[in-house]
Parts: sequence; C-alpha cells; structure tokens
Amino acid sequence: MFSNNPPLTPPLIREGDNRMAYVGRFAPSPTGPLHFGSLITAVASYCDAKAHQGRWLVRIEDTDIPRIYPGSEAHILRALDAFEFEPDSAIIFQKDRLELYEKVIQQLRQQGQVYACQCTRKMLGSNHIYQDTCRHLNLAFEHQAIRLKVEDVTICFDDRLQGRHCSELKKDLGDFVLKRRDGIINYQLAVVVDDYLQGMTHVVRGADLLDNTERQIYLGQLLGYPRLSYLHLPLAMNDQGQKLSKQNLAQALNLQQAPLLLKQALQALGQLPVDMDRPAHMLEQAVAQWDIARIPHTTQLQGHYV
Repeated sequence: MFSNNPPLTPPLIREGDNRMAYVGRFAPSPTGPLHFGSLITAVASYCDAKAHQGRWLVRIEDTDIPRIYPGSEAHILRALDAFEFEPDSAIIFQKDRLELYEKVIQQLRQQGQVYACQCTRKMLGSNHIYQDTCRHLNLAFEHQAIRLKVEDVTICFDDRLQGRHCSELKKDLGDFVLKRRDGIINYQLAVVVDDYLQGMTHVVRGADLLDNTERQIYLGQLLGYPRLSYLHLPLAMNDQGQKLSKQNLAQALNLQQAPLLLKQALQALGQLPVDMDRPAHMLEQAVAQWDIARIPHTTQLQGHYV
C-alpha cells in the first residue's frame, strides 16, 4: 500500500447494483452541445456495456457551474432521445449531489489527507506539477482550495485498448485539487465518488482523460473503493490537428441525421457495418457484433472530423 494509513472506510451507501458484473456509463459535461467525439464515446460505452449483458447509465457532470453552456444540458437529453439510447437508471446530475462530495472531503480532512492551498494559477505560472508550496503551512480551510496529499508511489493500470499505463504520482502529477477556492468541486473527486456510488465496474471514455486515471485510481484506493476497468478511446480530430471539443468549436450533432451519424461513429470505431434503420435497431445490431479488437489501438483517429 502507498501509505502508512489504512484505506478510509467508505462513508456513503452505494446506489448501484453490486451484483452486476458490468456497469458502465456515459458522462458528458454540459459545457457545450454534444459533438461527434461525444457520440463516439456514447456509442462505444453503450455497446461495450450491452455486449457484456451489463447496465449502462448516464451522468451529467455539471459541477463546474460557471462553465455550463446555456441549453447544453437540454441538447444532451434531446440527443439521447434522438439516438434512442436507453439508460438503465435515472440520469443523475452532479450539481444535485454536492453534499455527497463535501462528506468525502470532510472524511479526508479528518484523516489528514488534504490541506488548504492559497496558490492561484498566476502564482503557479506554467508549472503544472504542484511543488508542495502550501502542504505544511496549516492554512485555514475557509475560502481556500483543498488539495489531496499525494504519496511518492507509482500507479499502473492495464487499459483494455491502450495497454499498460503508469505514473509516478509525486513526480508526474503532484498534489491535486479536490475543491477549488471558489467552492467548485473538482472533476477528479466527483467522478471517483459517483463511479463508486453508482456501482461502476467499467469506464469507457476518450484518451484525453488517460492521464487523469492514475489520480482517480489513487484517490479511489485511498477511500477504499474497488478498482475499475478502463478503456480509453482514440480521439476524433479536426483538420487543425486538434481533438473535437467545445473549446475548438466542434459542430453540434445534427439530431435530424441521427442514423447517418450513428453509422459514421461505428465506422470510426472500426466496427462492422450496420444497416441504416432506426437508431435503436442500429444499436442492437452494433451490440451483437461489437468487437473492441477492431477499434484502432491509437490515441487519435485517422482522418478529420467536424
């Protein structure tokens, strides 16, 4: 184990069905409408879950409230309907669960695993690895960021598509923020807590999140949560060599062309062709012939997308 302290006892009751061998999810952030890269993730996570006779859930990761783009949550829900995805449980919104994350922060605080940090981005400059500036200052927690103490350990995991991936946490990542000084709960904390609470066993998501995985494994181990299985998908890129994202002005999905876009997403994932039909029927056919060995074993897809 990476610490002299035992794992924290999980204080929260899991909502998920612990008997399931596979529980997966699609977890978009409403910082803009869904784009083609989002669709690839939704399709892959859905097909992988259903091909394993598992459950597939949807979670809206909206803790970063100032960055929520007006109308984007509604667009996500309309897109789920247009592509005829059927979540196996009610959709949850992280902004409705802030008290749960605060409980975990308090648990970590009681165990001495976190500390208050007064550093701003301007103070840190371009150094993306935190240098323990506030770790031993014993600052008051009010109106400060809250950082997790990271031990000098190596965390590795075997990605189902990308292979073995390791990080020396202290050297490569440093102490990381769980709650910002403006009160916003950080993605790293919320995703770990909700994956545990919802009983997740498998995560299928974009390769842009690959380097977050060791942080999340570390935090999960510290809290005594079960380790998950990961599959990081190659990213769809635009003609500028940038990943499709809201920040790079990727086009919103045209929901009137759902069958065509669904077919294109499956092609991007290297899957066998499906018949043009209602999205539900196309997804059923895609699940029946789902094969992750056909997904390109890269972090970026060939070709350009919009």
